[in-house]
Amino acid sequence: MLGVTPGFRHAGKAIVIGVDEAGRGPLAGPVVAAAVVLGHAIPAGLDDSKRLSAKRRAVLDTAIRASCGWAVAVVEPEEIDRVNIFMATMLAMTRAVGSLVAALDVDPGMVLIDGNMTPHGRCADWCWPARAIVGGDGIEPCISAASIIAKEWRDRMMLEAAAAHPHYGWERNKGYGTAEHMEALRVHGATPLHRRSFAPVAQLSLI
Repeated sequence: MLGVTPGFRHAGKAIVIGVDEAGRGPLAGPVVAAAVVLGHAIPAGLDDSKRLSAKRRAVLDTAIRASCGWAVAVVEPEEIDRVNIFMATMLAMTRAVGSLVAALDVDPGMVLIDGNMTPHGRCADWCWPARAIVGGDGIEPCISAASIIAKEWRDRMMLEAAAAHPHYGWERNKGYGTAEHMEALRVHGATPLHRRSFAPVAQLSLI
């Protein structure tokens, strides 16, 4: 688990944390969740990370991490296979919020989560008020910021993984099941970073 908080200061009042994840669907690599508390200087142009260009995402990622309180949690493929991708996502969110709350030493008034489910009642360590918002990464700036950080963090991890496992095109597909990735799986087999519980990977053993 990774958690980081820069030189962010809050006013001591109830804070709102935005949470989002990246990497639920790929066949390889981790799932990453980010938790963000916006600072006084909110970066302009926050939006759902999927609607931003790679260049704009990178600029905003740097700005968010310089001006906001934030934490990141990573759940690796081995744990994804053990608990399933849904629970891995819930765990990543819980760990990211836990890291941020511990670093700021203040409990949030509310945690806003992109999607239609929260870890409440699903993860034993989740102990904060939470609200799920469908499409929240395009509506709530704190969730947008979390969306950007999670996406950029995971993309950097997949670029590093691509250097170690060059056959799969991860620098382009980030672990998603593109035609290039599927052909490489057929030819070269699975790596330790592949999610063996996902059908396209699991089916390799049946060929």
